[in-house]
Amino acid sequence: MLELDAITAGYERGAPVVRDAHLTVAPGEVVGLLGPSGCGKSTLARVAALLHRPDAGTVTLDGRVVTGWRHRTPREQRTAIGVVFQQPRLSADPRLRLRDLIAEPLHATGRRNEAAATVRELSETVGLGDDLLGRRPHEVSDGQLQRACLARALVLRPRWLVCDEMTAMLDASTTAALVAVVEEYRRERGAGLLTVGHDRVLLESWCDRTVRWEDVAASP
Repeated sequence: MLELDAITAGYERGAPVVRDAHLTVAPGEVVGLLGPSGCGKSTLARVAALLHRPDAGTVTLDGRVVTGWRHRTPREQRTAIGVVFQQPRLSADPRLRLRDLIAEPLHATGRRNEAAATVRELSETVGLGDDLLGRRPHEVSDGQLQRACLARALVLRPRWLVCDEMTAMLDASTTAALVAVVEEYRRERGAGLLTVGHDRVLLESWCDRTVRWEDVAASP
């Protein structure tokens, strides 16, 4: 279980962006978090992905309370979560070729010897041809780069996925393709998924349950 309890985080102009938020995701479950732009849902998603330390509250992952964040998170917890952000160009190192971008987590965890085979497999899964893997981010489209970012999120075979408006900048066909990849992975691995967005139709068609921001966090 991924549990966020009484989370307060992300101060802006002296007030928290997220206040007293509660959210749970069960293994294999798809939970959609629906809210307007700027409400704080991306901050909460970063807390859920163990990338942002909350100012108050607790995050519990697989029965263990999280005590470290970002690079200080214990490896077992850090590698249990894959995350895909809304803007791939802000989350991708512009110096890396796509094959190296996908392999980043393997290199960081001492599994470099697995990179070639795993990158080949995942690039096919997300719809990236060999010709694209040698290109850098500025040489591919947003959709192609987001495919690479999704492959990077899956490369360590995480038990949990956090998708923060993953498809917000993509066309309908690319959106459908990436959702299909995530769904296939979730079914095969039993992974829990938190997907954040403001597209009610997409979330309600995709998720087991959709929760509104006002039902998750206290009003400012």
